[in-house]
Amino acid sequence: MDRTVNTTIDKELCNGCGLCVEVCSHDTISIQDGIACVTGEESSNCDHCSAACPNLAIRVECVDSSMSEFNTFEADGKWLPHGRYDIRGLVNLMQSRRSCRNFLEKPVERSKIEDLVKIGITAPSGTNCQMWTFTILPDRQTVDTLGESIAKFYKNINGLASKFWIRSSLKLFGKPELSWYYENYFESVKKGIDDWEKNGKDPLFHGATAVIIVGSKKEASCPAEDALLATQNILLAAHSMGLGTCLVGFVVNAMKKDKSICRHVNIPDNETPYAVIAIGYPDEKYVHVTGRKPVEMRYFAV
Repeated sequence: MDRTVNTTIDKELCNGCGLCVEVCSHDTISIQDGIACVTGEESSNCDHCSAACPNLAIRVECVDSSMSEFNTFEADGKWLPHGRYDIRGLVNLMQSRRSCRNFLEKPVERSKIEDLVKIGITAPSGTNCQMWTFTILPDRQTVDTLGESIAKFYKNINGLASKFWIRSSLKLFGKPELSWYYENYFESVKKGIDDWEKNGKDPLFHGATAVIIVGSKKEASCPAEDALLATQNILLAAHSMGLGTCLVGFVVNAMKKDKSICRHVNIPDNETPYAVIAIGYPDEKYVHVTGRKPVEMRYFAV
């Protein structure tokens, strides 16, 4: 993990308040003779010190300010203190977001797609490594290309699963996965492939005109968690921007098992996809938010 110190401090602007020291998790900064100084040998480059400085005296060189500049709206840029945001508005957004399976043919503007990625990376990441990756399929043609690769993958899987002797042999050797697949997905996948190849229907992306594949580099501290946290940001932001989204787990599964699919869409071998988001303008409306099944809340006490 790269812990190179990229912090610089303008001593003329520093007032020695020490707020930067209080929020520094790696003891990168200390107060020397009433002025903040970089004295540590490593840093998480989290930019907390810069955010805490009232005089804008600190800069973390590896932080790109353009990542906080958006194409389709102007962000406030001011820190929102704890408890200052209306929780009702946030919950209403979360409850209103749902998987969209009916999209218009209208293309998604690249400016909006790029803004979604920038919003995605405001999520936390393990040890602040920020090693998430984003592969964009910006139009229907590129989405269809990925769809064809996925259809080919599952056509091969269905071919194996259709043979009883293969399922039985694998199960006998302690590998029941193909039998489980046959019992749970074989028929629905077969229908999906037929719809794709014979009827021109899109059972994967549902007509979405763009896709964002969210992944992480293998050396990330928490690769799956990082990618999925960024994904949730994108899903919520897309709803706010008038877009519908749908996570496509079948595509993630295929890409993890067949790296040639990843290479086909320019994803290198040192990256792993964790979420595939179909994006487009929704062709559906609702009146009420959806409910949820009961959840068990478990407390631990000593």
